[in-house]
Amino acid sequence: MSEMKVRLLESRKSQHAEAQRIVDRAKGEKRNLTKIEDGKFEDLMDNVRSLDGTLDRLESDEASAASAVASMRQLMGGRIHALGTGADRDLNDRFRNSIRTRSFEPIEIHVPSDELRSGYQPGIEQRALATSSGSGLVGTSFFNRLTRHLVESSSILAAGATVLQTESGEPLKVPKSTAYSAAAIVTEGSLIGTSDPSLGSITLGAYKYGFLVQVSYELAEDEKFDLLGFLAEQAGVAIGNAFGAHAITGTGTGQPRGILTDAVLGVTGPTGTATSFGTQTTAGQGGDLLLDLAASVAEPYARSSSAAWLMRSATLNAIRKLRDSTGRYVFSTDIIPGSGSAGTLLGRPVYTDPTMPAMAAGAKSVAFGDISRYWVRQVNGLRFERSNDYAFANDLVTFRCLTRLDGSMVDTSGAIKYFAHSAT
Repeated sequence: MSEMKVRLLESRKSQHAEAQRIVDRAKGEKRNLTKIEDGKFEDLMDNVRSLDGTLDRLESDEASAASAVASMRQLMGGRIHALGTGADRDLNDRFRNSIRTRSFEPIEIHVPSDELRSGYQPGIEQRALATSSGSGLVGTSFFNRLTRHLVESSSILAAGATVLQTESGEPLKVPKSTAYSAAAIVTEGSLIGTSDPSLGSITLGAYKYGFLVQVSYELAEDEKFDLLGFLAEQAGVAIGNAFGAHAITGTGTGQPRGILTDAVLGVTGPTGTATSFGTQTTAGQGGDLLLDLAASVAEPYARSSSAAWLMRSATLNAIRKLRDSTGRYVFSTDIIPGSGSAGTLLGRPVYTDPTMPAMAAGAKSVAFGDISRYWVRQVNGLRFERSNDYAFANDLVTFRCLTRLDGSMVDTSGAIKYFAHSAT
């Protein structure tokens, strides 16, 4: 139901209720309506009838639009895309008009949305875009599409990393645990031993990621070209891929610190597993290695709602091919619709990323654990700005997308562990 329709229905309900109260009051007092009451009652009912007409026309327009889109989709083999809500269409129209007129006036629209989700986590905390001078686009609908592409392009974000958003970019110190306290049985009257947890801290900075994309005015003015969708995809994929690579293997020097940099060794493959998982029918090889890796992660992390596997697609394919002595596949890697994962392994989602190392001697090809223990810091959301002058000679509109990000493990005591292939 559109936002306009909701407002109209609420207004009709309110005015009809007020008219009914006038009649009920007169009935309760066993009298006729006064002249003032009668006039107010008629005004309210006129408004109700007018709203009924508007609602009827709105429903008719929506039905006609839906029928037209369905017919066009059928004629074009399902290749037509329609903006879903009135707010989407309004943003799209104003966006194109601002380009046609070379306007620098910011476009602002605020549409509440709960679409943003990251795998098994409740969702990434969301902020509105900030308008700056020269910017021509601010919209929650576009922002959600852009961020969704960013999440889809980074397995770490999709798997449920914890995302912090701050308004400024000064170094942010975050405490982390490196070892827990240990308890022991104490006999009566004996000295209770001291066991302090090992604590440290990490500092999250703010590395700037950005790029430019240019489109011709012809494309910007072409109503059949989904410009917003194109820009959202390009921006999200570009930044998601760049940050996603650092979130896995980043060194922490001049770039975010990756998961594999601080993950703990869980299992090392025996001799003969330098480029594979070995022979399934041999004890301690094949699926046994993955079972051992899952079991090496402490239970609070392993049973966390954000526990997941990380690997590249080729590695997952090798795991899917593991068979027992009768030729039956060892693992079921069923895909969970809408989860964003590539399937499940031992009941936990698998997220694939080309940045994860390939199966090779000594490589950390598989990681498993609580992905929420990896924290991502983002400063002031995403900046998406437009310039009409940058490529004026070529009649191109230039868009700039910038964001400041950093990331690191906040729990290095074994929340995430990895499998390492043998050296030979």
